[in-house]
Amino acid sequence: MSLSNSPLTTIIPVTDTQRSQKFYEDLLGLSYRGQAADGNLLFALDGTGTLALLSDPEAKASVHTAASFEVNDISGVITELSGRGVVFEDYDLPDLKTTEHVCVLGSEKAAWFRDPDGNILCLHENLG
Repeated sequence: MSLSNSPLTTIIPVTDTQRSQKFYEDLLGLSYRGQAADGNLLFALDGTGTLALLSDPEAKASVHTAASFEVNDISGVITELSGRGVVFEDYDLPDLKTTEHVCVLGSEKAAWFRDPDGNILCLHENLG
């Protein structure tokens, strides 16, 4: 058995599932699949992946990237999501500097934004 062939579900704790469902469905454009028996809200991802939002009134914002979406045109996706109301982060740190919300990290570009609970989400585009 190999886990590399197993579908992956990314679980993100949120304090308000209705607010988060609107963000992930309406602003990010993810396909809502419904509510699982355990109460998690499920969103379809490419292939067999799933994003699950776990209702947790005590949820704390992630301090690191909770999920990263691979895209083919990061600038175009930033423009589209910004038009829907997504706010992108800008950084000016010694090892991480963004220009127009984008940072080049080796062989990829990346941009970060937060969901309504402050969870850090990322877009990344492979350059190679």
